[in-house]
Parts: sequence; structure tokens; C-alpha cells
Amino acid sequence: MFRKTTLAVSILLALGAQSAFATNGLAPTGLGQTHKAMGGAAAGFAASPMSMATNPASASFSPDGYEVGAEVFVPNRTATLQAPFSGTGVAQEADGNGDEMFLIPEAGYKRDMKGGLSVGVVAYGNGGMNTAYDSGVPFGRGFFSSTATAPGASSTSIDLKQVFVSPTASYKVNDRVAVGASVNLVAQRFEAEGLGAFTGASASNTNLTDNGGDTSTGIGATVGVQGKISDKLSAGLAYRSKVGMGKLEKYQGLFPNGGEFDVPAATTAGIAYQVAPQTLIAADIANIEYSGVDAIGNSSSKLYAGSLMGSDNGPGFGWNDQTVYKVGVKHQVNDGLAVMAGYNYGKNPVKSSETTVNVLAPAVVEKHISLGFEKKLTPQSKVVGSYIHAFENTVTGDGALPPTLTAPPLSAYDLTMEQDAVGISYSVDF
Repeated sequence: MFRKTTLAVSILLALGAQSAFATNGLAPTGLGQTHKAMGGAAAGFAASPMSMATNPASASFSPDGYEVGAEVFVPNRTATLQAPFSGTGVAQEADGNGDEMFLIPEAGYKRDMKGGLSVGVVAYGNGGMNTAYDSGVPFGRGFFSSTATAPGASSTSIDLKQVFVSPTASYKVNDRVAVGASVNLVAQRFEAEGLGAFTGASASNTNLTDNGGDTSTGIGATVGVQGKISDKLSAGLAYRSKVGMGKLEKYQGLFPNGGEFDVPAATTAGIAYQVAPQTLIAADIANIEYSGVDAIGNSSSKLYAGSLMGSDNGPGFGWNDQTVYKVGVKHQVNDGLAVMAGYNYGKNPVKSSETTVNVLAPAVVEKHISLGFEKKLTPQSKVVGSYIHAFENTVTGDGALPPTLTAPPLSAYDLTMEQDAVGISYSVDF
């Protein structure tokens, strides 16, 4: 009863979690504290019930039990309006850190059944974005809020969070190979303020900004295979389908197709090698298909071609697809303690020709390092901790002039971000 209650509470916490700005574009570097500490590498080996969040076939190889955890995430995001567009001849800087830190819970449960079947469920925050610029920040011509520089003007901000709850089943084909699948039940919440300057460029001005929070849901799937190539080498492959989300009706004048903001598809391949009895090395390559989601992949330059915000196939953030490379190591110091480290790199998806609209979503970090530990409390329980630092990175807008003097340039800003995150989890094996 305690285990079931703990899991239920953790899922509720996840559904009510604060939003966060994830690190590989909209995605976290990894899921589960062990995998986060190892650069996000997860597809090729099973460490805990949370491994199912990346590759559902991990359920056949992870220990029975449950896991609950949380991460404190602290992003630092800055937008700098280039001097030629500031109206003063001097570059003007503003930070989007009105919300400074975020709590991101996670939870997992897994149990082996009869006949080679394993089942479980994981709940986690898969992505999100958040910027909150105080009123009066230098947006030049009041591009985002028509009264952005006026005393008492509303702040400019957006807040998106996406939460997955994924029932999972895996079948062990033989002692070395398993296949698995998860049903991804996805909920998201979005809110925007201070975007009044887009009035007139929207298909629905009354459903553009300052309408409070709106929610939508969707269903998708993840399928995967994982296997032991030898006693020392294992590998895995997982594919997460695109999730078609219900429309955000309060913001049907902001996102394409009447308020559509879907979750992109992703493919992850990984290997893990036991180089020594005490040392495991793992590596993943993941591809996130941002271009397959109109709200994320469509160029904001569609505005210049006469396409209204919120219209069919309308303007978006103009992101590229992203390929992410993850590598990590875990070393068992003694029976009760292991240490971990990792590196994660993904070229940022934000184009230098699209920096103005991405003031709202400056997902420009690329290089991450991670550290972690695993400490046994009893033979059946342990605590895992992780620390992730995303190094500061800047995308410089190309400064291209707009087609008309009255149109805001799509690349007038330089965007900078760095991040820190500290997480911890507690797990019990049955």
C-alpha cells in the first residue's frame, strides 16, 4: 500500500509540476537520475524503472521496484536587442528570469509478470519552455507588447509544460532480447502575456495573448528493442511517435492551425559496454524532429509572406531538427557507492535568422556536463543524485533588415542561455 500510495502521489506531483525550459531544445538531456548523471545515455541499458521512459524494452532488464525523484532546474536566459534596432544606437539587454527555478518530479514502477512479460508505468516532465521578461524591458518599437516600455505595462512571458504518463509493457523474446511499447498519455499547459504587438498579424486577435492558462491532451506511443549482444555489450533502439495534441483554443490566434502545438517525434539508439567489472560506459544518439511540428518548425518569415499567426500552416519558431550525442560512465567504487559522469551535445535548433520570435524560447544551449552518485541505503534501496551544467551559449541574430520599415526584423536579437540542475531520487527493489 505504501508503494502504491507513493507512486500515486508522485504522478499527481508530476502533473502539477512547474514548467521548465528543457536543454536539448524542448527535451531534457535524459530521463531518470542515473541517466541524467550519465549525459542522458539510456537506450542501450536498463538502470531503473525510469529507464522505460526512454526505451520501453528496458522493463525486461531493469529490477522490479519503484523510483521517485525530483530535479531543481535553474536556467539563465538573456535577450540583447542589437544596437541598429534599439532606437538609441546602443545594444539593450534584458533577462527572461522572472521565474528563476523550477521543480521537475518523476516517478516509475515496474514488475515482472509470468511468461516473459514485464509491466510498469512512468510519469515525467518531457519538455517545456519558460521566459518572463519584466515590464519595461527594451523590446524596441514595443514589438512584443505594444506598451512594453510604458510605466506599469504588463510583462512579456510564455509558459509551456508537457507531462507524460506512460503505461509500459515489455516482452522478453529470449534471455538476451526484449521488445517493448509504451502508451504516452500527454498533457500540456500554455499561457502567454504581453504579446499585444502581434495584434493585426493574427487570425484571431482575441485568442492571441493574456487569456490565462489553457490545456490540451494527446496520445502517442514509444516502441523499442533492447538486447545483450554479449556478456559485456548491450544495445537498444527506441522510437517515440509524434503526439497530436488537442488545440489550445485560448491561443488559436498564436499557434498554427488554430492553436496546435504537438509533441515532436524522436528516435534514440544506444549502446552500453562493461569495460571492467566495476565500470560501465554508455552512449546514445538521438534525433528530435522539430520540423515535423508546425508551431516549432515553421519559419516566422511566413508573416512577411502574408500568413497570419494561427492560420493553417502559419508562422512558428523556425527551429531545425536536432541530433543529440550523449555519453556517460558509471564506476562502482565499492559495494555501496558508485560515481557517474557524462557529456551531452546537441547543436541548438534556433536559427540566426529567427532570433526575434525566439526571444520567447531561447533554447540555444549546446554543451552539457553531468556528475552523479549512487548510494545504497540497504540491500534493496538506494539514493541517486545528479548535477548538470549547460555551458553558456549565444546565438547572434544575422541582423537582416525587414522587407518594410514598419516590419520588425526577424533577427534583431542575440540570445544567450546557460543552465544548472540538481536532482535526486529514491528507489526500492522488490
